Amino acid sequence: MPYDADVAGNAALAICESLLLALNDRDILPEREIIGILKDAAAAQITASELGEQAEIHKAVAALINKILAGGNSVRRK
Repeated sequence: MPYDADVAGNAALAICESLLLALNDRDILPEREIIGILKDAAAAQITASELGEQAEIHKAVAALINKILAGGNSVRRK
């Protein structure tokens, strides 16, 4: 099967979301820490977009992370 960046990205996202949920479900990381991780990841993408190279991709990644935050997909709200 040829390498497809979209497939790899979707797999990575699914794995990371599952890990965040598991860490929260097992009381290893509290909700606020997981939200902090996601906010930091979005901020890093914004910073990368400001450096110029592949700016639109970085902005799109940040927007997706912020959408995940808004939807609560990676944190089971208690």
